Amino acid sequence: MSQQTLDRATRAARSTPAAGEAGRRSPRTPRRLRPRVLLVAAVAWMLAAVFLLPYVEMIVTALRPADELRDATYLPSAFEWANFVDVWRESHLGDNLRVTLLVSAGSTLLVLLVAIPAAYYTARVRFRGRKLFLLLVLVTQMFQPTSLLVGLYREFYQLDMLNSVWTLILCNAAFNLAFAIWILTAYFSSIPEALEEAAMIDGLGRGGALMRITLPLAMPGVVTAMIFTFIAAWNEFVMGLTLSTVPESQPLTVGINSFIGNYTVQWNYLFAGSVIAIVPVVVLFALIERKVVSGLTAGSVK
Repeated sequence: MSQQTLDRATRAARSTPAAGEAGRRSPRTPRRLRPRVLLVAAVAWMLAAVFLLPYVEMIVTALRPADELRDATYLPSAFEWANFVDVWRESHLGDNLRVTLLVSAGSTLLVLLVAIPAAYYTARVRFRGRKLFLLLVLVTQMFQPTSLLVGLYREFYQLDMLNSVWTLILCNAAFNLAFAIWILTAYFSSIPEALEEAAMIDGLGRGGALMRITLPLAMPGVVTAMIFTFIAAWNEFVMGLTLSTVPESQPLTVGINSFIGNYTVQWNYLFAGSVIAIVPVVVLFALIERKVVSGLTAGSVK
């Protein structure tokens, strides 16, 4: 090949943009949406609207003036934002919210402290009676708190622990412990034991391997157990109504129920308190929703 031919080929290569650059510079062709995709999206939006409509109605009712509660209109003539201020001042809603936060956070922490080592030991050690233990854990989940209320009331009455935050923490932790152990056992079982063995060869003990290797990998399962325990304790009503008789020591679910009287219902205050009650749970769930979804499939694939 002559020198002139080589020079022409070099100049042509320099003047021609690279394939990658040409691909980047060329405008992207718009993706055509298939009818099936559009149909699924439309159905999803319709279902979302159906599920959100009760919450919209709750917020609108919370903002209605007292003299318009029986009106058939969808929207009030004016939004009464003072309802949220009045419900906070004229009731024990602030104390109820504090009690609910303490009970939910305390019971969740207690459940995790007990469930993590119990689930880890059950997943890693094939001890005698392991299947029976898991079966008993599952059976205890079937007991309803209502069936045990009389015994719980008598026990805490003799211990002089009624109207105490610690009483509600212990009860909520006891009734949510079985679910946490069950889901964490499945998640720990899905993590290869070889990872811990390699860490112990490098000098870590069993506890160090759990804290540094296994527990970070099991964090989606831990978060799932945490959020479900927190929501269950947040929404609990029967035990709070039975074991707490003083308005200041009652949880939020019981405090909101005080707006329902024998002859009248303060709907605007009832829904205003309900809006205040659901906001912390919605915010918490939105922050860790991804880990909750991944933790629900814990142990399904090994």
